[in-house]
Amino acid sequence: MNKRLYVLFTAVIIPALLLSACGSGKVAVSKLERVSNPDVATSDVEQLVAGNIAFAFDLYQAVRPSNGNVVYSPYSISLAFAMAYGGARGEMATQMADVLHYTLSGNQFHPAFNALDLDLARRPDQAAGVDEKERFQLSIANSLWGQDGWPFLPEYLDLLAVNYGAGMRLVNFENTPENARRQINDWVSDQTRRRIKDIIPTGMINPLTRLVLVNAIYFKATWEYEFDVNDTADKSFYLLNGDSVNVPMMEIGHQENLSYAAGNGWQAVTLPFKGGLTEMVIMVPDTGNFETFESTLSAEHYKEILAAMEPQEVILSMPKFTFETQYGLKDILTGMGMQAAFDPYAADFSGIDGQRDLVISDAIHKAFIAVDEKGTEAAAATVVVFMTTGVLMPEGIVLTIDQPFFYVIRDVPSGSILFMGRVVDPR
Repeated sequence: MNKRLYVLFTAVIIPALLLSACGSGKVAVSKLERVSNPDVATSDVEQLVAGNIAFAFDLYQAVRPSNGNVVYSPYSISLAFAMAYGGARGEMATQMADVLHYTLSGNQFHPAFNALDLDLARRPDQAAGVDEKERFQLSIANSLWGQDGWPFLPEYLDLLAVNYGAGMRLVNFENTPENARRQINDWVSDQTRRRIKDIIPTGMINPLTRLVLVNAIYFKATWEYEFDVNDTADKSFYLLNGDSVNVPMMEIGHQENLSYAAGNGWQAVTLPFKGGLTEMVIMVPDTGNFETFESTLSAEHYKEILAAMEPQEVILSMPKFTFETQYGLKDILTGMGMQAAFDPYAADFSGIDGQRDLVISDAIHKAFIAVDEKGTEAAAATVVVFMTTGVLMPEGIVLTIDQPFFYVIRDVPSGSILFMGRVVDPR
């Protein structure tokens, strides 16, 4: 019988085996609990973050369109594929590691992700001197949804329980796939405060589905220096083709001490969120330099920009914006060199159920961002779909910032990039 494995990811940390009954109401329980204080070298976490950042910018170069806005969560995608990577074997696993920049050994990799994830989960409580109502929110959650009766390997369930706090909920994909799809979509919607809805479209979950891995990430924070709503007014924003459009432009009309840098053909500024542990980094190419800047935007370039930042008195204007995007990751990752995981003749996910007959048939990422005078709200989810190597299903797609720009939302202590993207038309 053909088998299909969905890996659905988003980011929010839950205790190991947080399993409310669904479907059959049964749970495939690992006897191990999440390691809440992993013994991991700081250098391992730093190496993991460096790899995640490298992948974030490699992925940007792969997803950037000829026009249109961009938002995605590289952390969610890295974490989603890390759980899938836990079941990868052989040359395919090596290829996944190369594309995703997983440079640590297996014994180091998963504990390091656990340490980083737990550290990020504690971040809101580490923000000092912030009113409870204005404390930023960062939640990262993982869950597994498996076919009741399927022979999942105990060691795979243990790996996800110990390092990702993810226990498995047993459902009946074979007989009630639509019911399972709704339950998973509802879970994602709840974890992202209803910002990511219907992540799995009708038809993606079917009687051949055997496993869905889910990660969800949600972020909400208030600016350290809020924009006065009364100063927001419709002003011109210049598009890449030279046309101008009127959009609501926010303004900090007095000088604020912000980290700022300027280089050959660009300017950059950081906007801290309350508590000082997260910030938005905005990179603005000079007029006529957008394509050149974008084509050379890399982890190394980003690192150089951060290193050049110095405190400056800045008067800032920028647009409000709200949008969401969805990406089909299969073609993107295949184009980046990760072909084997999507090739029925080369895929080896035998670490999941002991059989070398699973292949990724689909991978989808959906993200949302809203930026206004108060702060920023962002959410994302990633879905990776596995099925057997039989018949495959179809694929599932005065600084005044008055021109297209790029942005990164990052965790300051670890340097992890939580969200990134570009704005070319804030309408």
